Amino acid sequence: MAQQAVDLFRSCIPLFQTFADPARQDIILLLAEHETLSVNEIADQSVLSRPAISHHLKILRDNRLVQIEQKGTQRYYSLSLETSVEQLKELIKVVEEECIL
Repeated sequence: MAQQAVDLFRSCIPLFQTFADPARQDIILLLAEHETLSVNEIADQSVLSRPAISHHLKILRDNRLVQIEQKGTQRYYSLSLETSVEQLKELIKVVEEECIL
């Protein structure tokens, strides 16, 4: 397998691990339906506790899938998928070009 494909796969591992969790999937889908939401607003629509939501939002933020806007004492989260989508598109492109015969 081409080294570029291997390197891209490995660089996508944190993203795949982040997407693998059903709670994070639910948060992403919830944020996709709303422009911005606070932790409390997300928790109100989830079976998870507020601390659990905060934990998952931190993982999403660390992987650049959400961004935060501070409004007064509240932090509002919104999706920020552009970088990740571009990374996945590049992986697909390299796999199609170098791995599919």
